[in-house]
Formats: sequence, C-alpha cells, structure tokens
Amino acid sequence: MLGVTGACLGTAAAQVMGWSEEAGKSLAFLAAVAVGLVPLATRNAGPQQVREWTRLRSLSEELKSEVHVYLAHVVPYREADASRLLLERAERALADASDLAGHTVGLTPRRRALPLVTDVGSYLRLRVADQIAGYYRPRAAYMSRRGARVRRVELALAVGAALLGAASGAFGDEWPVAWIATVTTVAAAFTAHAAASRYAYQEMDFSRTAAELEGLTVRRAQAADPATDDAFVERCERVIAAQNQGWQAKWLGE
Repeated sequence: MLGVTGACLGTAAAQVMGWSEEAGKSLAFLAAVAVGLVPLATRNAGPQQVREWTRLRSLSEELKSEVHVYLAHVVPYREADASRLLLERAERALADASDLAGHTVGLTPRRRALPLVTDVGSYLRLRVADQIAGYYRPRAAYMSRRGARVRRVELALAVGAALLGAASGAFGDEWPVAWIATVTTVAAAFTAHAAASRYAYQEMDFSRTAAELEGLTVRRAQAADPATDDAFVERCERVIAAQNQGWQAKWLGE
C-alpha cells in the first residue's frame, strides 16, 4: 500500500510542479516518505518471519487437537493415565518447537476455560459443528468477498488505464501518459497482492474442509455407534489437520 501511495504521489508531484512548485515539492516529499517506509513496514513479513509464524500456528493447532481428543475420551486417551499421556505429548510438541520460544518472551497467555467436551456427542457439537459454522464457512465466504473485491479493483484500474490512453491519443495531452504507467503499476501491485494472499485457493480449501466435516457428521447421525467413536474422532481430526497442513505447505513452499 505504501508503494502504491508513493507511486501515485510521485506522479502527482511531477504533474503539479508546473503549476505550483511548493505543492509539487510537498507531494514529492510525501512520495519519498511513503517509499522510504516500505522496508520498515515489510521487515516483519519476510520469508523467515512467515515460516516461524506458520510453525507457531501449527503448534497451536496440534495442541488444540490433542486437548479435544483427550476431552472426548477416545483413543489414545481412554486409559487411566490419559492426563499423563496428554502432558507428555504436549511437552514433546513444545520441545520440537523450542527454537520459537523467543517469540513468546514478554507475552502473558490469556487464561481460557477448557471446551465443555466430555464425550463424542459434545465433541461433535463443540468441535466439529463449531469449526464448520464458526470458522470454515465464514472464512470461505470472507475469502470469496476479498477475491471479488480485488477483481473489481483490477477491472476498474484496467478501464482507467484504457481511458487515459484514449484521452492521450484523442486530445494529445501529455499528462495522461504519466498516469497510464502509474495505474498499470498499481494494477500489477493489486494482482501480486491477490496472488500472494491466495484468496481463491483459501476459499476452495475452507469450503472443501467444511464439506468433508459435514459429510462425516451426516454419516455419524445416520449410524451412530459407540464402537466407532474412536474412528469418527480420528477421521474428523485428520480432516482438520489436513487443512492446517495444506495452508502450511502453501505458505512455506513460497
């Protein structure tokens, strides 16, 4: 956004300079400031920072999954030593990510009550149904809106560039020529942003995960059987984990 602002201000400065030197210099100064702030604004969004954030998010989801399985009292948490096993698994996960501990220095964890999951029935309501209605479907809709918004902006910029080109050719004015390059640059920036944000991929991934969990829920309702509790919870967690691993691989692979 700062780069786009700098490009627009720089073009405006060149256009205004002939009419008002003071205004032109002011715009040029603001353009330089905007461009100069770009490295500061993006220093925490480099590849290493993204990888570390992604691993932290992965750790969080892994621990959340273990807690829900434990509260549902299914394999491997059916035995009397379930609490000890949960602690061991949590400690192992934290040890594997010990190099990320520096990111938590100075942070105070917010205390939260445990989910009110006590069996597979409450697991279905509070874990699976909540994930579908409270996360996956809303996120898919959000990504769809963001993608549509970017496409509208890209179309508007393309139309704007075409109009500027037509004005320059028809009337012989020079000022539209400079703005054509700027508008093209802004359009390219929006396209790059959309590609980096992966709106279409994320919409598809959230929708697919919700559909898979809904399918498991329907089949469970049609043939509820305590003997299949372990397998049902395991399949649900596998679907959720697959979604998490998918976006992790997508981000880390860039």
